[in-house]
Amino acid sequence: MKEREFLSLKQENVSVLDYATKFNELSHFSPHQINTEERRMNHFEQGLRGDIRSMIAGQTFDNFHSMYQRAVKIARVLEETKMEKQALAFGKRKMGPPRMGFPGNKRFRPDNYHRKGKQPA
Repeated sequence: MKEREFLSLKQENVSVLDYATKFNELSHFSPHQINTEERRMNHFEQGLRGDIRSMIAGQTFDNFHSMYQRAVKIARVLEETKMEKQALAFGKRKMGPPRMGFPGNKRFRPDNYHRKGKQPA
């Protein structure tokens, strides 16, 4: 059962660190699947989230640790970029759309407009 869990392990919505921890924990139940460094790296790569996997795929690594470190860095940069975009979008919403006219101009009110409680003179 643990071997099947290892074979189907995916990162999904957890951090690269949590994924790697689970990967290492479950790999003990399926040593023949990762009996070489290359097979171990391939299996780890296949379980990464798509955005991280696509950035890892074009690179070559000497060992698993190098690959893991790169995946952590990529995940951190992607998260920082996401946060920057959210902050920028929040800033735009807070400021609102640009206003027409000069600051301090009051809205036009027709002559027959009277505030509540005040009678025309």
